[in-house]
Amino acid sequence: MVRVKRGNVARKRRKKILQLAKGYRGAHSRLFRVANQQVMKALRYSYVGRKQKKRVFRKLWISRINASARQKDITYSQLINSFKQSKINLNRKMLAQMAVLDCSSFYKLIDHTKALN
Repeated sequence: MVRVKRGNVARKRRKKILQLAKGYRGAHSRLFRVANQQVMKALRYSYVGRKQKKRVFRKLWISRINASARQKDITYSQLINSFKQSKINLNRKMLAQMAVLDCSSFYKLIDHTKALN
């Protein structure tokens, strides 16, 4: 059987992993075996994190809308219900932006839905 030399392929593979592990502390960025474990763990965490980010932001938007809506003596759930009945189709991200950056128009929107219902 012919001898197969894998020097180039193996070095490229290891360098790729060590490049991904740059910035990790201690041996986690220098030793291939440890770095490989840490990179695999980091990739798993990043996959999960991308899913969690959506939940976290939705929670943040809801709490911002709720805090701003309570200034006008209405709860979040009542507000969303009145928006749906009034056929106002703004998503939570836009409502939160309005609540933070443009309070007056957000309050006008609330008053408009209160008048309709």
